[in-house]
Amino acid sequence: MSNIKFYIGPMSKNVVDAVIEFTEETGNKIGFIPSRRQVEYNGGYVNNWTTEEFSKYVNGRVPIERDHGGVGQGYVEDDGYKSFRHDAKNLDIIHIDPWKVYPKYEDGLQSTIESIKKIYNINPEVLFEVGTEEAIRYFTPDDLERLLKDLSEFDFFDNIKYAVVQSGVGLDLGKRVNTGNFDLDRLKDFIRVCKRWGKLSKEHNGDYLVSKDIKVRFDAGLDSLNIAPEFGQLETLCYLDEMGDDIEDYYKICYDSKRWEKWVDEDFVPEDNKEELIKICGHYILSDRRFKKIKPDINDKIKSIIKNKLRELCQEI
Repeated sequence: MSNIKFYIGPMSKNVVDAVIEFTEETGNKIGFIPSRRQVEYNGGYVNNWTTEEFSKYVNGRVPIERDHGGVGQGYVEDDGYKSFRHDAKNLDIIHIDPWKVYPKYEDGLQSTIESIKKIYNINPEVLFEVGTEEAIRYFTPDDLERLLKDLSEFDFFDNIKYAVVQSGVGLDLGKRVNTGNFDLDRLKDFIRVCKRWGKLSKEHNGDYLVSKDIKVRFDAGLDSLNIAPEFGQLETLCYLDEMGDDIEDYYKICYDSKRWEKWVDEDFVPEDNKEELIKICGHYILSDRRFKKIKPDINDKIKSIIKNKLRELCQEI
């Protein structure tokens, strides 16, 4: 599998269809990065797809990588192994990310090793990504060096395709901005570690970056970039534009979902900020039966806007 510059979160069926159509129309290689909440063995918020159903729908047209796979990453607390068993049979790459539950290095390392071994025994062809983003567990380049060195002792090391690199940034869905302080030197140090161990570098949280921010990353040697909620919010903006002032039903569905709560301050008053609340979590409820009853028929418009965004991204590489 050749390297892919952009991995896009499959935030909705429209996003999935637009990415597939764009790759077929342009020849650009783009991958999907479904989280466990989006697509899971027992269904997720994206079109209610199970892992197997999503894999069959994509049908090999676009590579699929599980994003943040494993323990503590689903809707309920579990060890992640049932999810991994389905991933191993249906997906191309699996991101092994135990660091939310096991932030201590030795614990995270052992969980990474155990997870990869179990998946590798099911499917020795599947590829892996290791490490995590800064919002989950801060890594230094030395930490990543140590991780790759420790993992190199195992037969599965050649199946590790990507290592996560950090540059000091994160996301704020409430404000729809890329946060933090970008550190180019730190990013370059991470990239050098990846090259020493023969792994491709992948940065998460590539949303809301302007063209020059993306270009400077790839010019520095970054191999791949993940982008997810930005595409869901592009779709949400389309619905808001179509609905105009008639958003009460959309707002109520979003409010009831409670998906907005983690992204707002304590003084946020939903009734006074209905449109902002929708912008934060509108993409989470697109498969809700209540939303389907009020959903404007603008799929072509949405897909066109998403393709234009993909075209802008691909011009930067």
